[in-house]
Amino acid sequence: MSMFAFLGAVELGLIYALVALGVFLSFRVLDFPDLTVDGSFPLGAAVTATLIVGGIDPWSATLAAFLAGAMAGFVTAFVSVRFGVLHLLASILTMIALFSVNLRVMGRPNIAILGENTILTPFYGHGLEDETVRLLAVLAIVVAVGAALAVFLTSEAGLAMRATGANARMARAQGVATGTQVIAGVMLSNGLVGLAGALFAQTNGFADVTAGVGTIVVGLAAVIVGETLVPSRRIPVILAACVLGSVIYRIAVQAALSADVLGLQASDLNLATALLVLAALVLPRLRRKVFA
Repeated sequence: MSMFAFLGAVELGLIYALVALGVFLSFRVLDFPDLTVDGSFPLGAAVTATLIVGGIDPWSATLAAFLAGAMAGFVTAFVSVRFGVLHLLASILTMIALFSVNLRVMGRPNIAILGENTILTPFYGHGLEDETVRLLAVLAIVVAVGAALAVFLTSEAGLAMRATGANARMARAQGVATGTQVIAGVMLSNGLVGLAGALFAQTNGFADVTAGVGTIVVGLAAVIVGETLVPSRRIPVILAACVLGSVIYRIAVQAALSADVLGLQASDLNLATALLVLAALVLPRLRRKVFA
């Protein structure tokens, strides 16, 4: 694997680390299996690309992507909480609807933003390679978001959200509005995924309506790999493990695709993903049996 491919894998891993943080929030904290992310990721990319092409400031476009993702999460959580629809079904319905919404937002299947100003543009041309600039900028954003999320989850509001996911009945007995907590948590989760989509569009120079296919699997893989490598109960450590898991997952996929001995091609990406997730799920159990 070349250094260029390695840096590209790390950069993509950091972008999808935001997806991993969002998936951790919905799956682990709230115990709310949410497939909306497959739609909110391309929604964030579509909103950002459309606004940037329309002349809107890139930072405002990125914020709009976060809010758009949060609104997608609101629809899923509201349908589930207010009408009692199973969370998986509610998220699938939203995900399907978002495909049409994304087409409406862009007006076509994809939008190129090569040559447009992005949040990275001011950092180019200062003596660093473009690849290094993108990597450092995305790393700074991920660290800031992860730190903010850690502070939130250890605050009183965050503890109420965690209590809702751990035992909703007990949380309600303590006066926690569990429905509101679920809606807020799923909104935040999809907002982070929408932010990841915005960064993806700006670092890769395009937004595509199919960019979200398999996003939930990537997010789950990152969370599982991170939890396997760095088992912990401390929130800051768990969030750091999700980020690390996302980067390692991307490096592993790139290494598998780059290894000539395996004979894998770019079209085998989903196969490599499935095998890596399966290994992350099975190896801890095998390790426990061996050392039991």
